[in-house]
Amino acid sequence: MLRGWSNNSPWISFLHSKFAGRRQMSNASDPEHASVHSRRAFSWRRIPLGLVNAYRVISFRWTLEFGKSYTLNMAEVFVTIAYIIFLFVWAFINTTDLEGHTLNIAYWCNRSGVLAASQFPLITALGTKNNIVSLITGISYDKLNYVHRMMSRVVFILLWVHTGSEIVRHAPFQPYFARQWLIWGLISMIAFTILCIVSLRPIRAQAYELFFYVHFAMALIFLIGAYFHAQNFAFAFWIYPCFVIWGLDRLIRFLRLVVFNHSYFGFRSGSTMDATAELLSDDFVRLRFHRPSHFHWTPGQTAYLIMPSVSRLPFEAHPFTIASFNSTLFDVPEEQKPTDEKYAEISLAKGSLGSSAPFWKELVFFINVREGFTTRLKDAALKGDKVKVFVDGPYGPSPNLGSYDTSVLVAGGSGVSYTLPVLLDIIERVRNGESKCHRVVFIWSIRSVDHIHWINDVLIRALRLAPPSLSISVHIHVTGVATTTETLPQSNDDAKLSRNDSRSGTLELPDGEDMEVSNNSLFAIESVKLAHGRPDLRAILQDEVKVATGRMSVSVCGSQSIVRSVRGALRFPVSSPLSVANGGPSVTLHIESFGYA
Repeated sequence: MLRGWSNNSPWISFLHSKFAGRRQMSNASDPEHASVHSRRAFSWRRIPLGLVNAYRVISFRWTLEFGKSYTLNMAEVFVTIAYIIFLFVWAFINTTDLEGHTLNIAYWCNRSGVLAASQFPLITALGTKNNIVSLITGISYDKLNYVHRMMSRVVFILLWVHTGSEIVRHAPFQPYFARQWLIWGLISMIAFTILCIVSLRPIRAQAYELFFYVHFAMALIFLIGAYFHAQNFAFAFWIYPCFVIWGLDRLIRFLRLVVFNHSYFGFRSGSTMDATAELLSDDFVRLRFHRPSHFHWTPGQTAYLIMPSVSRLPFEAHPFTIASFNSTLFDVPEEQKPTDEKYAEISLAKGSLGSSAPFWKELVFFINVREGFTTRLKDAALKGDKVKVFVDGPYGPSPNLGSYDTSVLVAGGSGVSYTLPVLLDIIERVRNGESKCHRVVFIWSIRSVDHIHWINDVLIRALRLAPPSLSISVHIHVTGVATTTETLPQSNDDAKLSRNDSRSGTLELPDGEDMEVSNNSLFAIESVKLAHGRPDLRAILQDEVKVATGRMSVSVCGSQSIVRSVRGALRFPVSSPLSVANGGPSVTLHIESFGYA
């Protein structure tokens, strides 16, 4: 699964969580918690908090939509417009010559070229996985990718302004073809033009591997041509830092590969990380392999996987969200039997991890089969072949939800790779007294009820480990063809239960059909609900906002339609300043969207 732009400010979330953590001991004076005992009492102290929520709504939840698959939030629109104005005003300001002729072409022609070249180091840095911008701001590389693409396209237009004005100034142009700086300049512009064409979203989505190869080759040709072109005019100092930045990123990634995959490089004997590819359905593959000893991650992070036997190029890397949980939460030798009836009086097999062991003993990835690389991975899964894997990562920030009272997790399909580890992390933090969360709503939209097998065992185990102080509500929505009478997934751990307990029941689907539900099933747990059809996210989220107090977090990972529904549900009046001032929750939205960044 590839990840797109997150629609919330990392700095706001970071400061919010840090200061919130320090104020947990003095909630009586905290305006966000003052509403706990007076849910709908108007408070002037909450007006600043309401204005912060208004900023979040306007900046990150108001959007411009282009078709069904592309969306820009207002923050991205503002940054784009501001950048365009900045560059072009700088290029054309003070271009009056000594004779009083305004917009003298000799002025803005050269200036546009130099100004464009000055942007190359930053554009290069924003396109790398390990860059100083992410280090300083805390914004992950994938969330900076929009800025990388936007700046590249604006600079592309500025360079064509430079190229076109040079053609006009020096017409007829033929005598200049003998000059090397001109030839390199033309080569550079041709490469940049091809690069921008293949970078268009429709081409990236339909032919990502073509984009991957062409992008690498054309970017290299462009920078080499730009260097020799600019060298003639003494501003090549803007170009060679690009090679340094790119080379440093590659060096860091190579060193990480060696550290995390040392068994492949002969530094230590032992088993290599041969991955098991399992075909879960026609559209999804689960990839799992041994966790490298030095590889640690937090929920929501991604890793780049290199599979030479599957990829067309030996070191072609693809990013996917890590679905497993790096924790000792499930290593406890014995759990007490929950007394709440909502757990259907199912005991936990002592010391047994069962078939859900990969979720905390291995690296697990749910991969949506599309075309190219993922299709070849599916073929390997069908053959039952072991796949050699190099892992590079982890990358990206992890959502810090410890300061939130309520967390809503929304996923579609393989988006559960993001929300499931977050759920497990919340449970662990609450058990350890590191989180103040008291309610979690877990929403998963899937095409077939068979997909529940992906996380059935680990979800059952997680629900049993949840402390009584944490209320968990699980909503699973099956959007495919209605399922008729069929045995629902059961926990393999529960196969060891006493045979004397043979109770079972039925679950009525919205279409009137009954499903057989054994006491070992996930749906024997009262807090787990199954529904047929798409979830009404607007209604669900609005209901949660009505009953929530304090701080509320909504995390979503899924298709554009799911993301749009969540955004729409959390706009005004739900997150209006008046709602917050009247005691409503302060709602933060975290988005990890599918797509080719």
